[in-house]
Amino acid sequence: MVKNFFEKLEHNLRGFLSHYPVFYGVIGGIGIVLFWRGVWHTADYLMLSFKTFNSSSPGINLANEAWWDGPLSFILGLIILLMTGLFVSNFIGNEILISGLRGEKKLSEKTKEEIETEADKIEEIEEDIKQIAKTIKKKK
Repeated sequence: MVKNFFEKLEHNLRGFLSHYPVFYGVIGGIGIVLFWRGVWHTADYLMLSFKTFNSSSPGINLANEAWWDGPLSFILGLIILLMTGLFVSNFIGNEILISGLRGEKKLSEKTKEEIETEADKIEEIEEDIKQIAKTIKKKK
């Protein structure tokens, strides 16, 4: 039930935002920046904590650092990206998802023969398209 609610919310929000592509881009950009800012600041805080823990130097003071700054940015960015449907498409990409659904191998896993076979198939399709285009021109 909760999953359906969030799926419906994402669907409705994407539908609304798709009518305003510039606004959609701004919201998506904010989500991406907040996400990566959160990753960066959390990593910095953890490194600073590690240095403070392993250092006898009093020069590092964690009291001035807000521990929640990085995680909060990360969570806000993640929520924005998930709600707008941009998380998966931004970080994984559509082609990778589609090839995975088709069960295709990565290019690095394909043999030379498989790549050549695909190239031959593409050439055949191109020839078929040219023939269709010629037929359509003749009928006009």
